[in-house]
Amino acid sequence: MDRSHKLLLCAFLVFSAAIGGARADATVTGTVFCDQCKDGQISLFDYPIYGIKVTVTCADASGQITTSREETTNWFGNYAMKFDGSPDLSNCYAQVSGSGQGSNVCGAAAGPAQKLRLTFSMFGMEFYTVDSLLTEPSASMSFCPRSVNPVPPPATPVRPPATPTTPPPALRLPPLPPLPPLPPLPPMPPVSILEASACPHQSWTMPEHKCYWRAVSPDMKVAVVFGLLAGRRYGTDMTLWQGMQGRSDPYRTLLREGTTALLNSYNSVEFPYNAITVVTRMNWALMGSQKSVLLTALRFMRANSGYGRVTCKFNTCN
Repeated sequence: MDRSHKLLLCAFLVFSAAIGGARADATVTGTVFCDQCKDGQISLFDYPIYGIKVTVTCADASGQITTSREETTNWFGNYAMKFDGSPDLSNCYAQVSGSGQGSNVCGAAAGPAQKLRLTFSMFGMEFYTVDSLLTEPSASMSFCPRSVNPVPPPATPVRPPATPTTPPPALRLPPLPPLPPLPPLPPMPPVSILEASACPHQSWTMPEHKCYWRAVSPDMKVAVVFGLLAGRRYGTDMTLWQGMQGRSDPYRTLLREGTTALLNSYNSVEFPYNAITVVTRMNWALMGSQKSVLLTALRFMRANSGYGRVTCKFNTCN
């Protein structure tokens, strides 16, 4: 058993002891995007939208609705719903049900409903995710690419056959000078962002890997990156590099693993969480109980370890 698996097993045992006997519940999360081009898919022109109402509906085998709950998206376009107990939500659907404040520009129509997917279950707690929901404006934006029907070429008039004539002499141009050699290409980055990679916090704190800190730098403040709630918990002077050294305390462990997950999300598009999701889940945990803090830290830790399938693709920085 390698070192990362041993650390994950130890964390699992510690969290099992700390969370035993806690009340079970189920959480449903997802994101709503404004489909500005009305093409039914998320593209470069779309963005998460605030103030959209989302309804989760569950029905029994006869089609009768048994559970229904509504929530509104936050500034990041995310929504979260909690259900007491451990209900089976595998046959439930989420759908945009209306628009509210801040969504008037993109609340004219809603995309199709999406089925809930169980992604995590432990200690009686269940975590469901939903594929991104779409909402549309009344008309496509002017900057969207538009499909143009091909116009048939104009009819060519029939001309009488030309009388044979002597062709003019061919024009001969002087040979062109050879092109100069192309400049050398810049060196490629050590790891492609399209390649699957997940690295634990120990790898991110090694001096030879500092070149992989791309969107954020080690001296950036935790409060600036994660927001007001993080500033209240960790102070306004703590840097990301200092937050990566946290141990023992559940809140410091959450900050360490959350910062590591944020770095991994910027380093690889194949990482399970994107940057907005990492920041959102950090804030949810800080608003909840210590149980929520421990569970969120465990989920980040499992993702940072690659779930035992994805390795860390770091090379030594030049």
